[in-house]
Amino acid sequence: MAELLQQVRVLDPNSQTDRVADVLLDAQQILAIEDQIEPGADLQVTPAKGCILAPGLVDLYSHSGEPGNETRDTLASLTAAATAGGFTRAAILPDTQPAIDHVGMLQTLAHAPTAPGHWQFWGALTQQLQGEQMVEYGDLAAQVVGFTDGRAIADWRLLARILEYVQPFGKPIALLPTIPPLQQQGVVRDGPTALALGLPGDPACSETVAIAGILELVATIGTPVHLMKISTARGVELIAQGKASGLPITASTTWLHLIADVTDLSTYDPNLHLAPPFGTPDDRQALCQGVR
Repeated sequence: MAELLQQVRVLDPNSQTDRVADVLLDAQQILAIEDQIEPGADLQVTPAKGCILAPGLVDLYSHSGEPGNETRDTLASLTAAATAGGFTRAAILPDTQPAIDHVGMLQTLAHAPTAPGHWQFWGALTQQLQGEQMVEYGDLAAQVVGFTDGRAIADWRLLARILEYVQPFGKPIALLPTIPPLQQQGVVRDGPTALALGLPGDPACSETVAIAGILELVATIGTPVHLMKISTARGVELIAQGKASGLPITASTTWLHLIADVTDLSTYDPNLHLAPPFGTPDDRQALCQGVR
């Protein structure tokens, strides 16, 4: 039976559509989008004011508690949460226990009942995400969406070798640009707000120094790289400069970094303890502009 969604907000970035309309659809396709559609007797009518109809969202990097921490979540619970939130595809980071650093672990997850269609998987860059030894990229390449440790790789010589080894496989490489020694165990962005709250600060250079180093490696080696969880205005500037010079780089931030900043931390809400931490209002504005 066809269904009529009444006065739903229709979003489609491909056609630059953002409007409230009636939408007629069946199980296979959208049949019509009009300001108003007269409901027929054979239609299931659903009032949808305040709802959004849009292409399915994609989560570039999700964390799974399965295996190793199923009390937190499982692939089944993640699937339910993703569906409820409008996510039709998500990529699981390799920080499971054990890590997704070999074919056996990957096949176990890929053949889970809730995995097909909804989930893809990142393969680890280093064994057990320890940043010390490379994995067998050739064994994993055909079955992963890309490679990442989801955390900083402190050994720059190893990182350079990794970029050389993975290049022939043509898979995305996602790196978290962070210099841990510069973070100083900070939990908020270093600056006046950190001082006012009495919390240890994480300087912006812990991110920007890493970005600059990664850009130099990409310029030298040529392997495309995706930079994860950018949080600073200077980081956005460096990435823009790299793109303008022709480097094969992409980048992303988290949605929370687009809607909040250090000024929202006065309540000491532990849910706002993020890594990387919230930046200044200028950082947030630069991130929003970078996404646009």
